[in-house]
Amino acid sequence: MVFSDLIGVATSKNNVTIRLTRERWLHITTAHPEIKASDSLTALDIVGNPNIVLSGGKDELLGVKKIRKRVWFVVDKEITSKDGFILTAYITTDDKWLFKRKAMWNRAL
Repeated sequence: MVFSDLIGVATSKNNVTIRLTRERWLHITTAHPEIKASDSLTALDIVGNPNIVLSGGKDELLGVKKIRKRVWFVVDKEITSKDGFILTAYITTDDKWLFKRKAMWNRAL
């Protein structure tokens, strides 16, 4: 990976460095128009400071944070105990399905 391809990094609740690349951010902002190009710092903040982390369907983790009545999801994949990357992110107002996933970390704990 070329350094210029990196937008930023965050440290997950598992103490893993999670990368956000330009390629992934372009995918996210193209596929999810509710997310603006300027929201990259918000996505990185959610990795490091979520309200809850849920398990995904294929070993990915979903960082969740409610911001102004909208629920942000930032999905990352921890490849090793030291390295991972953001797969995607999206925003929704429908958080009812959250309770069907296993909580891996919760701010209240």
